[in-house]
Amino acid sequence: RPHFPPRAPAIPAWVRLPHPTTMAALGCASPALTPQLRSGNAQWKAKSGAKAATAKRVVAVTTRAQAIEFAPASADSKLLLPVGKYCESNYQTIRRPTRTVTVGNVLLGSDHPIVRQTMTTSDTRDVAKTVAEVMQCADAGAEMVRITVQGMQEAKACAEIKNMLLSKGYTTPLIADIHFAPKVALMVAESFDKIRINPGNFADGRKKFETITYETDEEYNAELLEIEETFTPLVLKCKELNRAMRIGTNHGSLSARTLSRYGDTPMGMVESAFEFARICRKHDYHNFVFSMKASNPLVMVAAYRLLAHEMYMLGWDYPLHLGVTEAGEGEDGRMKSSIGIGALLLDGLGDTIRVSLTEASHLEMEPCTRLRDLGMKASGAKIGVPAFTESFRDFKSFERRESELPCQKADDTIDLRNILHRDGTVISSVTPAMLASEDKFYADLGAKLAVGMPLRDIATSDSIFLREIPAATDDKANRSIRRLQEIGVGIIAPAAALVATPVAHAIALVTAREAPTAVMPAGASRMAGAMDGTETA
Repeated sequence: RPHFPPRAPAIPAWVRLPHPTTMAALGCASPALTPQLRSGNAQWKAKSGAKAATAKRVVAVTTRAQAIEFAPASADSKLLLPVGKYCESNYQTIRRPTRTVTVGNVLLGSDHPIVRQTMTTSDTRDVAKTVAEVMQCADAGAEMVRITVQGMQEAKACAEIKNMLLSKGYTTPLIADIHFAPKVALMVAESFDKIRINPGNFADGRKKFETITYETDEEYNAELLEIEETFTPLVLKCKELNRAMRIGTNHGSLSARTLSRYGDTPMGMVESAFEFARICRKHDYHNFVFSMKASNPLVMVAAYRLLAHEMYMLGWDYPLHLGVTEAGEGEDGRMKSSIGIGALLLDGLGDTIRVSLTEASHLEMEPCTRLRDLGMKASGAKIGVPAFTESFRDFKSFERRESELPCQKADDTIDLRNILHRDGTVISSVTPAMLASEDKFYADLGAKLAVGMPLRDIATSDSIFLREIPAATDDKANRSIRRLQEIGVGIIAPAAALVATPVAHAIALVTAREAPTAVMPAGASRMAGAMDGTETA
């Protein structure tokens, strides 16, 4: 079941606006704000007696170039965000225009194909093993390979790794993954093509995440000077050597400083990255990309969309690296990555991707290639629906669409209340041959067995989908259907198939376009609508 992160605690009588540095980048000084608001760094305190905010409240902020409007992030939120877009189109896939970032011999950005990458799992100090793994990844299709660099020993090995790969004819750009080690980053920048830094821990050499309470904005901002002092040498080194950089925020490793102000939220992830990006821009260094990774695809998608939204407002055009961190293995890892990365690619967001699996690194390339092809095909064909005005979805909100679960009717002879689950329904696609296997089939469905009879368990599929209905003479398959219905598992099948071969108490599936004129097949208890995303009403 998806995990919904806690919201940052509400602050009575306060509203939040972007950091003053962000406002300055927009050409807006604090006095230009409406009289009802006054400066307070990332927070602006409303004048006493001001009425409570409503969902329709809009605050105008005048800049030298334009008037920018801010509105509540959600109906009950005091968090004000710029009104604007997070992708080029809300009804078709169009890649977000970006600058080109150079990573060795690879060009990354909207003018170029989406770049596939992976990460090695071998001990970086084992030069031969790491080189062999990089070669295997490159042969499988990796266009960039990331290598973890924990300390000075690994940093020294990186030069040998790079040279050995070049001697073997492999020019695949190498990326150093850095945590807690600014000095190590400086060393490895001499040999690698790109440096990945984590804003949550780059400047925290103590490797401690304490709860911090800042009494004043001055205390909060004071640490920015320490961050700039630590980070600037790497920025200048990368600029001098034409190295690329990824400013990669992780949802699970936000700094104590960020958590104290923004909580465990997508906004905290974005602001954490922006603090480092502002330092890069201060030194006229722009060869960098952003990432907003989380193990929860919901949080990951929300963070990337908010990041893109904020960059639209600032006029920034830096490319995006997409990934769901620690996605897992097997089907679970592939599904989580497909949900998170796929959703953003269809938004037109993303210029390089990694499918993070707890498997051999070269095995990531097959699902990575599939997603790359999906993104390129979608943006190339500009797939979508006729233009419409968005009036329902709020990309800044975690709230789920409200819906009702099936209710039991007086004339229902079987229990239909559990065919869907409030936290997400598991539907298994089944064939007549699978149904006929009985005991094996029940076990595969997650049911327990007692004297050959299936019993529903927490792991049991909520419903099954039958594209093909068993023949009336298939006694075993039809017996399985009856037994599943007795324990509350739904039987879903296309309406046309049920007309040809009726199944008592089945759920007839029709497309959303067919639904207005569809007729319930004989024996069916309910109808269900199938949507493919192209519907307009």
